[in-house]
Amino acid sequence: MKVLGKPWWIGIPTVLAIIDAVAIALAMAVAQVYRFGGFSGAELEGTIPADYGWLSAGIAIFWLILLDLWGSRDVKIIGIGSEEYKRIAVASLYLFGAIAIFSYAFGIQTARGYVGLALPAGVLFLILGRWFYRRHLSRKRHEGYFTRKLMIVGGPSTVLHLYNNLNETPEAGYVPVAAYMPGYAVSSPSGDELPIPVAGVSRDIDGILAAVDEYEVEALAVSSGSMLSPRVMRSLGWELQDRGISLIMAPALTDVAGPRIHTQPVNGLPLIHVSTPKLEGIKGFAKRASDVIGAGVGLLLLSPLFLVTTIAIRMESRGPIFFHQKRVGKGGEIFHMHKFRSMVPDAEAKKADLMDQNEGNGVLFKIVKDPRITKVGAFIRRYSIDELPQLWNVLVGEMSLVGPRPPVPDEVQAYEKHVHRKFLVQPGITGLWQVSGRSALSWEDSVRLDLYYVENWSLIQDMVILFKTVRAVLTSDGAY
Repeated sequence: MKVLGKPWWIGIPTVLAIIDAVAIALAMAVAQVYRFGGFSGAELEGTIPADYGWLSAGIAIFWLILLDLWGSRDVKIIGIGSEEYKRIAVASLYLFGAIAIFSYAFGIQTARGYVGLALPAGVLFLILGRWFYRRHLSRKRHEGYFTRKLMIVGGPSTVLHLYNNLNETPEAGYVPVAAYMPGYAVSSPSGDELPIPVAGVSRDIDGILAAVDEYEVEALAVSSGSMLSPRVMRSLGWELQDRGISLIMAPALTDVAGPRIHTQPVNGLPLIHVSTPKLEGIKGFAKRASDVIGAGVGLLLLSPLFLVTTIAIRMESRGPIFFHQKRVGKGGEIFHMHKFRSMVPDAEAKKADLMDQNEGNGVLFKIVKDPRITKVGAFIRRYSIDELPQLWNVLVGEMSLVGPRPPVPDEVQAYEKHVHRKFLVQPGITGLWQVSGRSALSWEDSVRLDLYYVENWSLIQDMVILFKTVRAVLTSDGAY
């Protein structure tokens, strides 16, 4: 039996703890300097004799402990998805709830400006620190470092499905090196029908463990259709634990995020429940509130840019400043979406003549060098400035800051039935597929990402998408 030595991922929690400590220290320093002008001289009012320097140190230590208790440094969630950021936010909210209770219980009067700045600054710096580390980890994993060799157990179709998903997501850190297909007849043991070799087909545990040792895997993923009995699965888990190898269960669930998955133990058997996606109640209120605040602040702060863009469009060509187009929104309702005009005034009339040049991803109409685009239009499209008037659509409730892009009515006629699920939510100015490749994505990938967003909405995910949107716009990633 081969037992793995200390794996590389053992040190990740320590590295993240250091990053978190720096982020929290910076946030507490900013809050104290902003509120009191320095690090000394500000005394707490209450029954406990201390100053804000000691309070900042205490909060920082307790914050680090809560982040660990909430599992924000768990290696299983590091590097991909929004769960890491969600746990940071939840732990931070609990921390400041505890501060409020502690202050009330001991009659301590903390400065509201200090606390009000420390919380958002701390969460912001924590997420930024994690994001920079995630970028570093992702880059290294694309280069082949910080990965774990994985063997997939299951039938041919499930093995291939899991392999393709992991191969398309190297930032997850798993490298499939072999397949094990218990109970299946394999015509080619070398695995010519699969992109990885087939290590064996025996249903007994000794055959699986021999393959594990042969390929020196660090994780074993058991997919649906593995044809392994409960007794074998239990024994396999014990053996892998002794070897220091991770056991991963991969059910036949596609595009379902963690918050929708719940386990229920029934006589020792974990049943997996998949909750129905709903964007209503408190979730709907939170999304609408963030839309109104975001759109209102955006319109106010970007008003100088609106003025400059208006002048530039007017100086270049005659015609309207804005372009209004019918789009399909939530529930199939038609509304007028607003944009800065980036094409010649009669662009829609010329569209039919350009259909044979369509380079779009299937249903969508796109031309890389569209002759209808003006010089000013090319610039504002490059940096997505032409989309900014849609903040008004958001403010009046026709759109959201984040969501599937609203299609034109003609496109909807070509939709397959499942694509209509995107109309369950408000369309957005930006969305998941816009920050995952924009115009470079295929139609199928665009639909898959839109539906994933609809099925797995969360406020944290919206924040991540907005952050990635700014980055994509500044780098003109996939725009034309």
